[in-house]
Amino acid sequence: MKKINLPCLLLLSATFHAVAQQPSTDNPKPFTESLMQNNCTFLTSGRNTFCILKPGYEMVYEGMDGKDKVRLVITVTNETRKIGNIETRLVVEDESLNGNRIEISRNFFAFCKETSSVYYFGEEVDIYKDGKIVDHEGAWKAEGKNKAGVDVPGLPFLGARFYQEIAPDVAMNRIEIISLAETINTPAGNFKNCMKTEETTPIEPGEREYKTYAPGVGLIQDETALLIKY
Repeated sequence: MKKINLPCLLLLSATFHAVAQQPSTDNPKPFTESLMQNNCTFLTSGRNTFCILKPGYEMVYEGMDGKDKVRLVITVTNETRKIGNIETRLVVEDESLNGNRIEISRNFFAFCKETSSVYYFGEEVDIYKDGKIVDHEGAWKAEGKNKAGVDVPGLPFLGARFYQEIAPDVAMNRIEIISLAETINTPAGNFKNCMKTEETTPIEPGEREYKTYAPGVGLIQDETALLIKY
């Protein structure tokens, strides 16, 4: 499952509805697809409780995937890119395994002035093997039949369920907010009142990923990778 790891997670208060917290396999409630994009004045930078979309902001993560060492660097760049008629901010993710680069993704985000939610407008993906680009799996843009999703809502509700990506047959990541009271200890510090999310996709049924976001910082835990500096 391809997941974008923007250093933030905010909410669209007017659209997302809280539902009782329970495992996704038992929860029949749908994920929100109508995300009110047309009601937003989009900006290329901004911040909310769980997201910092500001040029120059950078986060570094490390962890173990079995016996392999994972390192991820996320950088909010000074560059912008127009996707459809929306000017977006370019956020680059550089991921390596045991010191060897395995993927670079260039992700496109915009900040909704009215709701403080951060929307996700797609990504360009380079997948590496032995130092060479071998694939672009998961690449998409919010153009044509594809639509932007919400990466981080401005006002998170426990149990809210919504799409991050709406690109049929390519990228359909969706999120459920399963906690707003996590405490996580990382090499970068101890964080309280954190938001934990469960990510799934209908493209890969049964797959689940978990992320944790800290107030005023953003993403601090991506599966086994923890924030080491920001």
